[in-house]
Amino acid sequence: MTGDLGTTQILLDLLDLDGNHQARTDEDIFVGQTPRQNRNRVFGGQVLAQSIMAATRTVDATRSVHSLHGYFLRPGDPNQNITFGVQRLRDGRSFSARRVHAYQNGEPILSMIASFQEPAEGLEHHDPMPFQAPDPESLPTTAELVGHLNHPVAKEWAFERPFDVRHVTEPIYLEGDKNKVADSAVWLRTTSAMPDDLALHRAALAYASDYVLLEPVLRAHGLAWVHQGLSIASLDHAMWWHQDFRVDEWLLYVLHSPSASSARGLGTGQFFNRDGQLVATVAQEGMVRLPEFGKK
Repeated sequence: MTGDLGTTQILLDLLDLDGNHQARTDEDIFVGQTPRQNRNRVFGGQVLAQSIMAATRTVDATRSVHSLHGYFLRPGDPNQNITFGVQRLRDGRSFSARRVHAYQNGEPILSMIASFQEPAEGLEHHDPMPFQAPDPESLPTTAELVGHLNHPVAKEWAFERPFDVRHVTEPIYLEGDKNKVADSAVWLRTTSAMPDDLALHRAALAYASDYVLLEPVLRAHGLAWVHQGLSIASLDHAMWWHQDFRVDEWLLYVLHSPSASSARGLGTGQFFNRDGQLVATVAQEGMVRLPEFGKK
């Protein structure tokens, strides 16, 4: 495939952690960088992906991450590197468990447990792709949707993301969903080819899973991302990988929000390859605050 090697290289660079084997206590220590960005906090998907790569460095190469459960504890400072401490909880006959804390200024910003497994045979079934989506090549790019806006975040979404994201459902960057339906879908893939490394592809998908996972919460209430005073932040994240895949090939990300309450919204998502195979499932709850629901 062809594409913007520069933005994919940003993703590869942030997933290439430095190990500090002199600093080990009961943890293996790694350090990850944060690329320059226009946010005042580190993108949650970045911390997830880097935590997965840190844990992967401590596990036998025959074992791949198959699930994670994590909590975002503090906003990350994009002007600082992130230290990752990996605790080796268990190495069994076919599974390994790792606890990862991502630190800045000596405090955890993410706490995560991940499980790894050797390949195995067993029962197989999966949900079918829920609808026939239009081909991603027929859909507008994010650059075509918001690249004309003179705003640094819009420019970042349009030109600096390492993933090409194409909306199947009408995007809600500027206007809310008039139908107020808590469902959405996008096609996505990296902007250029990735190395043949399964761990990188799984970590990169965790990175991308955080892009639009809470969008169905906004859609259900007819809200756009530019709604004045909107404050939205990830609280936790869970993910399960079912099959091998490549993130430099198109994946359909189908999303739904089953609930919103107490200034929190829940988003769920499924990733399908173009053959209709379910390759990963994800869930996240986020804080969603609006000024019209402020304290009186």
